[in-house]
Amino acid sequence: MFIKITLTIIFLVVMVAVGLYSRKQASSVDGFVLGGRAVGPWLTAFAYGTSYFSAVVFVGYAGQFGWKYGLSSTWIGVGNAVIGSLLAWIVLGRRTKLMTQHIESRTMPDFFGTRFGDQGLRVAASIIAFVFLIPYTAGVYKGISTLFEMGFGIPYEYCVVIMAILTAIYVILGGYKATAMNDFIQGIIMLFGIVAVIVAVLNVQGGLVAAVDKLAVLPSDADPNVNGGFATWFGPDPWNLLGVVILTSLGTWGLPQMVGKFYSITDESAIKRGTIISTVFALIVAGGCYFLGGFGRLFGMPPVLPNGKLAFDSIVPSMLVTLPDILIALVVLLVLSASMSTLASLVLTSSSTMTLDLIYRDKKSLPGEVEEGSIDDVVAEKIERRKVVVMRVLIMFFIAISLLIALNPPTFIAQLMGISWGALAGAFLAPFMMGLYSKKVTTASVWACFIWGVGITVVNMLIGNPINPINCGAIAMVGGFPVVWLVSLFTKKLPQQTVDSIFECYK
Repeated sequence: MFIKITLTIIFLVVMVAVGLYSRKQASSVDGFVLGGRAVGPWLTAFAYGTSYFSAVVFVGYAGQFGWKYGLSSTWIGVGNAVIGSLLAWIVLGRRTKLMTQHIESRTMPDFFGTRFGDQGLRVAASIIAFVFLIPYTAGVYKGISTLFEMGFGIPYEYCVVIMAILTAIYVILGGYKATAMNDFIQGIIMLFGIVAVIVAVLNVQGGLVAAVDKLAVLPSDADPNVNGGFATWFGPDPWNLLGVVILTSLGTWGLPQMVGKFYSITDESAIKRGTIISTVFALIVAGGCYFLGGFGRLFGMPPVLPNGKLAFDSIVPSMLVTLPDILIALVVLLVLSASMSTLASLVLTSSSTMTLDLIYRDKKSLPGEVEEGSIDDVVAEKIERRKVVVMRVLIMFFIAISLLIALNPPTFIAQLMGISWGALAGAFLAPFMMGLYSKKVTTASVWACFIWGVGITVVNMLIGNPINPINCGAIAMVGGFPVVWLVSLFTKKLPQQTVDSIFECYK
């Protein structure tokens, strides 16, 4: 116990120290939200990866999907690396950096408002982001607190509150720069931690070959007379597995806290290096998490909840409970690292969105419309400082709301995430991506996609989730593309001169 407590305290002290170190760079809006748009490839790549993978993946997704699909759940991690990281950086990285810098966009709602010439879109997007980032945050809290309860014997409620306070401290102090620097430290811990844990867990089962052999003789849930499904390439349910891959991989392309990482990176050369770093990181961390979860059935049946469903969130903790103290300490630090980085990214995204796109919703001008120096520098500086103060207050507000949900979680982590990712990516992915590449996307099509993504997710939830929230999320994301394309064919285009001025950044 001494080792676990000591390592955890050292880790937390370092996180707060980084926040203190970075506070001077967080005095302006650009500094607080984007790190001055001067964050290097290593910090950006690790910030992207650590925001992507949290306790939600390690505890919730790895446990539930590993139980359902066995070793084939590893494909989810591979999809996360190839689609969610590699292709995301290739398709979105450069164009996002150039266009958002050109139109002076600091947030995704800001992008929609300026790119499509409708401040109503900016308001709607900020509300969607704020509302649906809350269940995401609650899912992260729930995941890490489950591990803490297992590792330290601390009640779940205390774990959640401690996590909230510590995350708030270093984000409020240092903004995005502190978050990115801590993400790098946390990412290193995650890389070494996941490898060590996999080796230790497999050794408990007699090694890799022995563990796979044991998994191969387990009967299928659908047909007890059929064995071996959990040790095959595509598992017992490949179609639902594909839905999970789509949701968890493609979904990142439309999440504000993920796309925002491209806003802050230094330059185009940094994007090329960041692409490689981010992909390797995702392959090791995500691939490792799902590979580990695939052996969950070898550690006994999880508890049954009062509603008759299995407690999937307890599967991974049950695999780790017998490990030596030093390894449990490493697991706690691994999950703590992953979760704090994700929480920091979520609260920063939410607070900046509410501040810049609702409370201080300035009229945006296209490049060249307003001469530099037209606003008194002293007044502008005061407004900037005021915005930063408001963002810090809203960070505390956002954490408080998500904390209340986390203390009374409505469902499994995976379902919380399905609702959050489905609504956000279903609403934002198609118009954001197509808005970066096509001059023909109309304002009406963006509104239509907002309604589509949020509508299908909310309606499915209200009628009792007849479609699994994860599959519903995948449908929302993929369906957004034909919605934007079809509506754009029949609705009014933006003025050609306006669109041309926006796309000048790619010349």
